[in-house]
Amino acid sequence: MNDESKKPLDSADQIEDIELPISEDDRTTFKRLDQFLAEKTHFSRTFLKKLFEAGNISSETKLSLNKMPATGTIVSIDVPPPVNLEAIPQNIPLDILFEDEHLVIVNKQAGLVVHPAPGNPDGTLVNAILYHCPDLSGVGGVIRPGIVHRLDKGTSGVMVVAKNQAAHEGLVLLFSKHDIDREYEAIILCDNAKISSSGKLESTIGRDPKNRQKMAANVRGKKAVTHYNVISFKKDFAHVKCKLETGRTHQIRVHMSGLLQCPILNDPTYGDQARHRKRLPPFLAEIVKPYEHPFLHAKKLGFIHPVTKQALSFEVEPPEIFKQVLEGLE
Repeated sequence: MNDESKKPLDSADQIEDIELPISEDDRTTFKRLDQFLAEKTHFSRTFLKKLFEAGNISSETKLSLNKMPATGTIVSIDVPPPVNLEAIPQNIPLDILFEDEHLVIVNKQAGLVVHPAPGNPDGTLVNAILYHCPDLSGVGGVIRPGIVHRLDKGTSGVMVVAKNQAAHEGLVLLFSKHDIDREYEAIILCDNAKISSSGKLESTIGRDPKNRQKMAANVRGKKAVTHYNVISFKKDFAHVKCKLETGRTHQIRVHMSGLLQCPILNDPTYGDQARHRKRLPPFLAEIVKPYEHPFLHAKKLGFIHPVTKQALSFEVEPPEIFKQVLEGLE
């Protein structure tokens, strides 16, 4: 077949996340991981190779397409939504914290989508990066050039983008091994929940079986671990710091709302924006009302440079509206 992938499902039932456990029978039947994945997913090996090179095929241990992993390994495949148009360069302002010939560190603003997808064909971070780095289009795939991790549309903060294939492959390995120091800040609604000043939140995270647009804790999915510390309690709210051991989709949002029972302020997916605003003083509710995003900020990102091996760490303070809300809750 000449197409990029065979289609096991109707387009209306588009797969986004696939998890495949390796059994002893699988190891007997298949000699290579790409053969196993092609059989189980019906994707072509060419398409699977592109996913692998983009960092979209992963597990808790290092994988190789020409070798079967150990029995019990769970192989995760993140399939990008189909996008018909190639990402085009667009002159969108970037807040660049650091740049060398291998990578660029940006402070992403809330409201900026990371990569093109249905409903957001352009105006994304990828479009901005392609304008800033014209030679980036061949790195990590056409639709997500240079992207090795994501922040949700509504999350602000530090992101790293690879500028060449060597940096891309090195960063993908660091993220897959969780050798990244990531720290977030959030404002959460505690309401009547009694929470400790610090704690460890651990669960699996996977697609919510009742709503495929959401993620859920303690369903069939990937292991997720979040450590949190309360910076300060403020009436019905708390200002918290979160450190990630893993980096699952919506991880902090799911753990705060699902395990701690304290949704992030203004989260439209895992909370109730109208109820959240009612808990705020009236003047703060008016400030927050036009702000559509959860109060979640990726404050710190630290890692070993994949090429120079230099230890790098970047921190950026939350947006001004964070400070307004925290000061208003005093």
